[in-house]
Amino acid sequence: MVGNLLLRGMIAGAIAGILVFAFAHTFGEPLVDQAIAFEEAAATAAGEAAEPEIVSRATQAGMGLFTGVMAYSIAVGGLFALAFAFVHGRFSKLSVRGTAAVIALAAFVAIILVPGIKYPANPPAVGNPDTIGVRTELFFLMIVVSVAALIAAIAFARSLAARFGIWNGAIIAGVAYIVFIGLVQYLLPPINEVPENYSAMVLWRFRTTSLGMHVVLWSVLAAVFGMLAEKRLASQSAVGRPAFR
Repeated sequence: MVGNLLLRGMIAGAIAGILVFAFAHTFGEPLVDQAIAFEEAAATAAGEAAEPEIVSRATQAGMGLFTGVMAYSIAVGGLFALAFAFVHGRFSKLSVRGTAAVIALAAFVAIILVPGIKYPANPPAVGNPDTIGVRTELFFLMIVVSVAALIAAIAFARSLAARFGIWNGAIIAGVAYIVFIGLVQYLLPPINEVPENYSAMVLWRFRTTSLGMHVVLWSVLAAVFGMLAEKRLASQSAVGRPAFR
């Protein structure tokens, strides 16, 4: 049964990936072009030679973007399905679609939103090549801490539910998660490598567009997978077999 859910997760990821590609190609690529133009102008002003174009910009914005987005989305869809198979019926009494929606929301917050607040996405020409290793390590550290803190907050909420009720326990655990994450983000070193004359509008639109891509991915993934899994589990129950093996 888990294999069937995994397949449906990958299908949902593929559907989400097509929509993410359309969103990124429409709204994100023009901003990348503007960022590259700024980078080239800065290099020209500094008397630096233009770097050879190994892969054409058209390929990057077309097939390259499509391939990368689809591979990422299908992989995320598979992992999403495995998380659903582990959670549904064991830790959640919600419906199939409800469980899928909660998992997607929790993943979006812990993996995308919280790390992005501290270390947001940057377009080309923003960031020092010499610090890319440190920046990558800090970003993934923020993801690990955020996911671990969210899991701990969920366990904390479950332990509080018997004493304070489900809603009150969830609120207390949620506040604890926010306070802890705020403390971690305060202690981690900031990174600000935006050039002084860089367009604030391009930077803002690039970061919001990057966030929008993930909103499309996780919302479509939850909706499509919830529908596919619901049909599969309903047919499984109809023949009287256990939902999971």
